[in-house]
Amino acid sequence: MQATAYTYDPVSRSGQVLLDDGTPVPFDAAAFDAGGLRLLRPGQRVRIETDGEGAERRITLVTLQTL
Repeated sequence: MQATAYTYDPVSRSGQVLLDDGTPVPFDAAAFDAGGLRLLRPGQRVRIETDGEGAERRITLVTLQTL
């Protein structure tokens, strides 16, 4: 699934992405580390993987979207 980086805190390595429908979804350090990224800037397109549904949905991986 694709999203747009919305916020990122380099100290905690956590933040939020915006889904294409505008829904913000938080991610934690484990999801950020799973993607192998070192930095994330707001506005970057990312690929995410999620687990769960609805309010229980959580991001398990954040990585850059490449063509």
